[in-house]
Amino acid sequence: MITVHHLNNSRSQRILWLLEELGLPYEVRRYQRDPQTLLAPPELKAVHPLGKSPVITDGDITVAESGAIVEYLLEAHDQGRLRPPAGTPEARRFSYWLHFAEGSAMPPLLLKLVFQRIQTASMPFFVKPIARGIAAKVLEGFVEPNLQAQLAYMEAELAQRPWFAGEDFTAADIQMSFPLEAAAQRSGLTPERTPHLSDWLARIHARPAYQRALVQGGPYDYA
Repeated sequence: MITVHHLNNSRSQRILWLLEELGLPYEVRRYQRDPQTLLAPPELKAVHPLGKSPVITDGDITVAESGAIVEYLLEAHDQGRLRPPAGTPEARRFSYWLHFAEGSAMPPLLLKLVFQRIQTASMPFFVKPIARGIAAKVLEGFVEPNLQAQLAYMEAELAQRPWFAGEDFTAADIQMSFPLEAAAQRSGLTPERTPHLSDWLARIHARPAYQRALVQGGPYDYA
């Protein structure tokens, strides 16, 4: 039995979705973030030394990191349904977007979250204007330009094809869901500015397997 060690409002939601798309039996072990730090609880370190989610266990196998989990599940259970045939242009795009999601899309979103928290954090009054000024400069000069360039790039890609790898829905779309849901929450992904990305989000949210995964995972703010 596959066990998903699921942290609320995290990347592990897309692992539940992948399992629902594959129709595999699994169980969910839930963990809650610390309400102040938003970090995972220490209990997760009993599963993996870094104490982060997603992590799955499959018998005596433990797999961490979203991309590695996706690849493991596809290799073990997919039978070619959610990835393109090897050696095709679709397969190359599939591999690219599978790694783009965490390698390129998530870092500026995380930086935006961190520096926005700095802007609102409690601190001594004489430090506050300096810290907030530095945070504003980083956001304005580095983080936001990168985010907007990425959104424009992804929008242009989906203007050419309905799904990230090509004409068919694949696990690359599942992997891309978290950064784009996060961008919709805090980085200007709107139907007016990014109609193709917004339509893509609406289509993934309408998938029955996505809806089933929400039931399994519990409250998920990004949906």
